[in-house]
Amino acid sequence: MVQEDQFDYVIVGAGSAGCVLAARLSEDANIRVALIEAGGPADDPAIADPSRWPFLAGSALDWNFRTSGQQHTAGRTHAWPRGKVIGGTSCLNAMAHVRGHPADFDRWAAAGCVGWGYADLLPYFIRSETSSLAASPYHGGSGPLSLLIPDKPNPVTESFMATGEECGFRATAEHNGAQMCGPTLNTLTIRDGKRQSAADAYLASALARENLTVLAHCQARRLLYASGDRCRGVEVDHRGERRKIDSERAVILAAGAIGSPTLLLHSGIGPAADLHDLGIRCRTDLPGVGRNLQDHLLAAGNLYASAHPVPPSHYQHSESLLYLRLSDHDGAPDVVIACVLLPAVTECFEAPAVGEAYTLMFGFTHPKSRGTVRLASDDPDAAPLIDPAYLSAPEDFVAFSAALDIARRVGGANALGAWRGRELLPGPAVKTDRERHDFLQRSAATHHHPVGTCRMGNDAAAVVGPDLRVRGTNGLYVVDGSVMPSITTGPVNAAIIAIAERASDIIQGRAPLAPITSLRPA
Repeated sequence: MVQEDQFDYVIVGAGSAGCVLAARLSEDANIRVALIEAGGPADDPAIADPSRWPFLAGSALDWNFRTSGQQHTAGRTHAWPRGKVIGGTSCLNAMAHVRGHPADFDRWAAAGCVGWGYADLLPYFIRSETSSLAASPYHGGSGPLSLLIPDKPNPVTESFMATGEECGFRATAEHNGAQMCGPTLNTLTIRDGKRQSAADAYLASALARENLTVLAHCQARRLLYASGDRCRGVEVDHRGERRKIDSERAVILAAGAIGSPTLLLHSGIGPAADLHDLGIRCRTDLPGVGRNLQDHLLAAGNLYASAHPVPPSHYQHSESLLYLRLSDHDGAPDVVIACVLLPAVTECFEAPAVGEAYTLMFGFTHPKSRGTVRLASDDPDAAPLIDPAYLSAPEDFVAFSAALDIARRVGGANALGAWRGRELLPGPAVKTDRERHDFLQRSAATHHHPVGTCRMGNDAAAVVGPDLRVRGTNGLYVVDGSVMPSITTGPVNAAIIAIAERASDIIQGRAPLAPITSLRPA
């Protein structure tokens, strides 16, 4: 085995990006890789059971973050589950695998992030997967991540998709191929009836390599520097022992949209004035660290009492999504409707028993609101201050309200008539604009997609450049959802995996895979 405390690459965070990086970098037997993770192994059997994902939040597997009170969601604080476990949030999420729309990535490239357009990332989406649709040019058949499309959808799911078509939304074969808009079955990271986390897909087969060391229960506290701007390692707390993990080539932060900016700030990399106020010496003045926070909101939701008992899902309770545009354009979809086979509500409402109701959760895909992640103190053990500034941009409330209208139109259509008892939420009592506004504020909930807090770009507010190196430093990279300049249309995990796949080539100095310019989904 390699000497435990000295490596070529030290990766902080064993979530989706970290698992990809550890597996890809350690393919070269001459490279010594350390992967450090604050949580432990994913040995809780509830992780593997796809039906248990709604109940993992708040457990020992969760960092249990909370936001500040949100003015535009009735003053509520929101739980923000993030995985504290090997596999990260891919051990907690709903297993939906949605790449995003080409316009999402092309927007990055147009803003100066050369090499990060859709054509650039498509070969990495393909490399990452083994898909049941591998015959399609959009998909791969030999990658680590197994993708499933349900072959036994719930009858409520089938009625929901038929309702979408009844309302004029043309069905699509899948969300990750030639057309994103329209009702279709979800693509899921489920294999042999069990969740397949990023650790299952990428890390499990790599663990036998002598050049890869995984340190669980190992929490990063600060980055360590040699003379000048060269990051040389990480100070960690490993099972109660303070240690230094040295890197000869680079430290790679893959701790997510909360963990990565927090670690930078504690290490003196961030807005100089904020660091000064906390008594932290500023090493590199980067005003963008912790800014540009974005997240998807869903409403929980447009709730219906069922006329018949809702059969349990064979998968993960949410087998279909409907993406759609609010106007006649060819860009990314504006709205998403999810058919959830459970009564999904926020803490503001009372939920019926499981089996007695189903929910059309609805949301908008490209929020204009921007929030922050900041430090509460100079203590690395203190929880950060998270303010997503939900619905602070007026355009977001307009889109949220439009999504509610569409959800109710779909929910009230004929194809769901056999299952629909009556609408419970918002319900017939919600009539005025004020009542509608109040309902949206109280039903808003995170879709668990925080990104953007170490934004990639070339301008003064960018934290990393297109090479993902932290600006003003050497030997330090960020590779996770925090580098996204703007949020993708759907769940972000698929895009994070593709980002990490491409980053593994960039960091090792390998030529990236050739862009695929011949395919352009609608």
